[in-house]
Amino acid sequence: MGLRFKILSGFLILVLMLFIAGLWSIYELNSIGSSVQSILDENYKSIHAAKRMKDALEREDSGILLLILGKWEEGRAIINAADSQFTNEMKIAYNNITIPGEEICLDSIKSKYQTFKKLWKRPIVDTQKEGNLDWYFNDVHTVFLEAAREVEKLITLNDENMYQTASNLQSRANRAIMPGIIASMAAIIFALLFTYLVNTFMISPIIDMTDRIKKFKENKTPFDVRILSRDEIYNLSESIKELTNFVDSEGK
Repeated sequence: MGLRFKILSGFLILVLMLFIAGLWSIYELNSIGSSVQSILDENYKSIHAAKRMKDALEREDSGILLLILGKWEEGRAIINAADSQFTNEMKIAYNNITIPGEEICLDSIKSKYQTFKKLWKRPIVDTQKEGNLDWYFNDVHTVFLEAAREVEKLITLNDENMYQTASNLQSRANRAIMPGIIASMAAIIFALLFTYLVNTFMISPIIDMTDRIKKFKENKTPFDVRILSRDEIYNLSESIKELTNFVDSEGK
């Protein structure tokens, strides 16, 4: 095996290790990027819809209080706008069911909201309900809190799933770093081994041959360097040996 092939093989092995580590890291990083996008497209979308549903509920509650105070136009305008917002956000949430238990939670929200909606769909102004705070606290506010709690459960469910996904991403990020660490350690070990082999089969023989040539010039000491490998260094040694034998025979 020639020196050129040995050196080239060493560099090719090192490049191959780094290339594989790079591909592995790119794959893991792409997976992490896809997971982050998934969080934004799924969990965050549901959380945003749930928060807007909760906001709509609070606005409807405020609208009911205005109706109780006899302000029909202001109260109805707020309630109708909030009801439209709640319905739209509910549709978004139903179209974005991605985790276990989310559909059950939405069904519960829908049921509680229908109960809440029945209370304000009936006339309040110019009825016995106008100014009736007992009716509001005993009936309306109780159902409002139940519906709000169900919406909060949806937020919590998606928050917990986001946290779990983020924890998984951290673990995957650590795995993405590992190829670089492994490749670096392997490169160091291989570089040390390669240096040892170069020193053993190239540098040391050249130094030994140089020393033997010097001794031959000074004392006519026979050139008896032994080269274990069968490569250019070996061929050089044999050529020098022939040359020194020739010079020695001519001198005699």
